[in-house]
Amino acid sequence: MSSTPTESAVLALVPEAEPVVGTARRELDPTTATGVPAHVTVLYPFLPPAEIDDAVVARLRHAVAGAGAIDCSFPTTGWFGEDYLWLAPRPSAPFADLTACVWEAFPDCPPYRGEHEPLPHLTIGYGSVATMEALRAVEARVVPHLPFDARIESLHLLVGSREPDSWRVLAELPLTGER
Repeated sequence: MSSTPTESAVLALVPEAEPVVGTARRELDPTTATGVPAHVTVLYPFLPPAEIDDAVVARLRHAVAGAGAIDCSFPTTGWFGEDYLWLAPRPSAPFADLTACVWEAFPDCPPYRGEHEPLPHLTIGYGSVATMEALRAVEARVVPHLPFDARIESLHLLVGSREPDSWRVLAELPLTGER
């Protein structure tokens, strides 16, 4: 049974990450249980789902359409403080540029509510659900499988809640390189 969506996000899904970090994410990132796949966040939170209509999706598609597909690699892990483990995309600039484009089109949606500087990353896990030892052990398991490559040809607008298996794709946003 799925709940009514209460949140939305614009994400670059990275299915190529699942063989490398899927198990770790299921253990250490609670968003995985809600149905959020491996991703690099472009903009979270986005609009409340009740405010998303065809015009919003069209505006969002237009905001990102000028960007072309992103060929990237995930060569290293990174840390926010001592309790948040993630993978670093290289190059990271195309993801930062997409965040800027979406935020410019939707200025009332600052990344992370303006609480954190947006830095492109793919979350593996964090300390509110794992000990530092568990995070370090996962890092040691993941590093031998790096780097891996990914190609991002579109972004996705997802909606969901904090309930299990509630997140779903509402719209695909192709990165066509054309406006």
